[in-house]
Amino acid sequence: MSALLEVKNLNVEFPTRRGVLTALNDVSFSINNGEVLGVVGESGAGKSLTGSSIIGLLDPPGRIAGGEIHFNGRRIDNLSEARMRRIRGREIGAIFQDPLTSLNPLYTVGQQLTETIQTHLDFTHKQARERAIELLESTGIPAARERIDHYPHQFSGGMRQRVVIALALAAEPKLIVADEPTTALDVSIQAQIIDLLKNLCKVHGTSVMLITHDMGVIAETADRVAVMYAGRIIEIGPVQDVIQRPLHPYTTGLMRSIPGLEPDVKRLEQIPGSMPRLNAIPKGCAFNPRCKHVMERCQVERPELMEVAGRQVACWLHEGELL
Repeated sequence: MSALLEVKNLNVEFPTRRGVLTALNDVSFSINNGEVLGVVGESGAGKSLTGSSIIGLLDPPGRIAGGEIHFNGRRIDNLSEARMRRIRGREIGAIFQDPLTSLNPLYTVGQQLTETIQTHLDFTHKQARERAIELLESTGIPAARERIDHYPHQFSGGMRQRVVIALALAAEPKLIVADEPTTALDVSIQAQIIDLLKNLCKVHGTSVMLITHDMGVIAETADRVAVMYAGRIIEIGPVQDVIQRPLHPYTTGLMRSIPGLEPDVKRLEQIPGSMPRLNAIPKGCAFNPRCKHVMERCQVERPELMEVAGRQVACWLHEGELL
């Protein structure tokens, strides 16, 4: 498979009065055509920031300070806002955690969908409206022909998220950046949205960057998973390999903190400590203060991603296993 998206050595900085804070440090990964890449980690790991960088929506004063982002064969991180706006929506769609922030409460969902379609595609108003109805039907909105003239507040949370997914698909983008798309929903609705995303990938061949803190969602949806910690990717590989045989101690901790069905497990394991602040990232491996396998080298030298057993991991424990 060819790579639709390539992120190379991405660095994002936030200038402050006390100096420059590095929020993303040397982040590299790719997403193939039709692939779902899960990006997982605790709050503050840099997941959403990575997604915002790709779609050109970094909040100021954040800035891309280094690296490159290539999409569909061309570099996009250095484009003007006007040129990036033509790509955003048309070729890269976005789904955010809270659908109310993506929908204008003053306009019906039909008005918002038809405007998006006509902005990016050469459709008449009538054609755009029919396309909008088809999108609502394909995302599971019942009685779409009637509900297209309803306002966002007239939909439930799960239905609003389906409308947002329809908006993201309106111009048939090649890539969708989905940032915590199921977090605000109850478990049964989460499962429906996950199934919907998987089905859309199969039917339309759309690639998805799925950002979440929920490894269960990743296991159900993704082909590969990238684990982030303190602004860096520390492990990346096929989702079943990473879940069943995690290599990085942080990934192991994430997996052991997930409730299972085993009746004899009395207590879940937890990772001691918390994610470091941007102005207090330790020297060497950023995870070393929380790691029970920490060595002297971990405290002074930062490991880069190394190839191990068909995936990549940034951990000195696996240096002798390079493949």
